[in-house]
Amino acid sequence: MLTAIFALLVGALCVISAYKDYDWFFDSSKASFFVKLMGRNGARVFYGAAGVIIMIVGFAMIMNGA
Repeated sequence: MLTAIFALLVGALCVISAYKDYDWFFDSSKASFFVKLMGRNGARVFYGAAGVIIMIVGFAMIMNGA
């Protein structure tokens, strides 16, 4: 259950950061790889989609009782 809640929080962080275009998120060393690869807007779309997928996985874990 804790893993599912963590997945929901991480997914929400990705979606919110992509929507708000937070510099602290996209200037981090891990996100900068995707910014260099796809550009800032491409990285925002990528992290937004990844966040939604992570949230769906977390929600599915909760529904299955994990």
